[in-house]
Amino acid sequence: MPVPSPHFPDISAVLCFVFILLVPFAAAGLALINTGLGRSRSAAHMMMSSLCIFSVAALVYFICGFAWQGFAGGPAHVVTLGGKAWNWIASEPFFLRHVALDGSPASFAMLLGMLSTGIAALIPLGSGADRWKLGAACASTALLAGWTFPLFAHWAWGGGWLAQLGANYGLGRGFVDMGGAGVIQMVGGLTALSIAWILGPRRGKYQHDGMPSAIPGHNAVFVMFGCALALIGWWGLNCAGAILWNQAAMGQTVLVAINTLLSAAGAALTAALITRSRFGKPDASLTANGWIGGLVASSAACAYLIPAESFVIGVVAGALVTFSVEWFELRMSVDDPGGAISAHAMSGLWGLLAVAIFARVPAQGAAPYSVGRVAASLPGQWLAQLIGIGTLIGFILPLTYGLNWLLNRVYPQRVSRDGERQGMDLHELGAGAYPELVTHADEYSQR
Repeated sequence: MPVPSPHFPDISAVLCFVFILLVPFAAAGLALINTGLGRSRSAAHMMMSSLCIFSVAALVYFICGFAWQGFAGGPAHVVTLGGKAWNWIASEPFFLRHVALDGSPASFAMLLGMLSTGIAALIPLGSGADRWKLGAACASTALLAGWTFPLFAHWAWGGGWLAQLGANYGLGRGFVDMGGAGVIQMVGGLTALSIAWILGPRRGKYQHDGMPSAIPGHNAVFVMFGCALALIGWWGLNCAGAILWNQAAMGQTVLVAINTLLSAAGAALTAALITRSRFGKPDASLTANGWIGGLVASSAACAYLIPAESFVIGVVAGALVTFSVEWFELRMSVDDPGGAISAHAMSGLWGLLAVAIFARVPAQGAAPYSVGRVAASLPGQWLAQLIGIGTLIGFILPLTYGLNWLLNRVYPQRVSRDGERQGMDLHELGAGAYPELVTHADEYSQR
């Protein structure tokens, strides 16, 4: 029989559940953004891939993902080093057997984790647009949802060793990431970087001298509408995360929602101003990526900030995304049609750093929302955040790249040259999103 877990107060449980139900809006928003920034002849394929990937992520997380992630205080494998116990992976049963799905914090964490895994899995779709096979994307998602995501989620959210840095070594409150800037966004963004490296650029993206050619997205309306849906989903992510991982009071969610919006607004306006200054006119796709980058950057410390600080974090995120997209494309020759690497990985990294710079993080052992500020310059919280970032870049990136590289050896992930020329819609689905229109571009007819 399932063993009941301690419950939230009734109002907090209802509020947390409502916020979690908003999270799929973020998935819908990312799907529309990835579709709009891709070619028209791959639009139906992108939406189909989004639905399938979200489904695979939920299924695999149900089978084994939550078993590895767990919840703080649950059963886990512990290693003793230096006289201190370090929690490295959960040991919950597979298929959610004996897990009390009864409105307990652990059950809410399971539901939020299932949706969060799907969002993390949608991020690489943006970098693999127009050339990533549907079957390969689903297989890659199974690896992400079954191992990469739950492993890091346990370390940060499930009472793992990153969360224990405060208790074991006095490093602030340990690694802080209440809305998933690292757990969701950086894990997904680093997987997107791996996919872009493995697949290589789209045909016609780079000229013989290495200079990139512009391949604009086909539907800016999809992109902008996706941004609006993403805001609703991020309200759900950040508010539910604040309640689950940081015991936020009901009234605190108002601050979280305001901070999330201000960060996105600051990032979008900054991206629009920078592109207008550099190119003469604001760029819609970069402004949209800036908006997403602001949402991502707000996530880690959304309940520990005052609104003015959130706006500043968004401004920095908007500038970072704008220049990062150009840097990856020009300097690294990484073809990322959806700007996923910059909007999610780079902004997520900045959001984690912003915890140490701006956030009012209570000291270890203090009440989560006690009055008083831990100085931003305290080396303890700085070090905890840097260790988390180092783990993402030094361990999660090689892990996700290695898993996808092995998958590519067994099942090549990139569509054939003829399939890319024909379009993913016709090649993999047999029908286009816009059958009454001619959607082939000219760059192939000139070769």
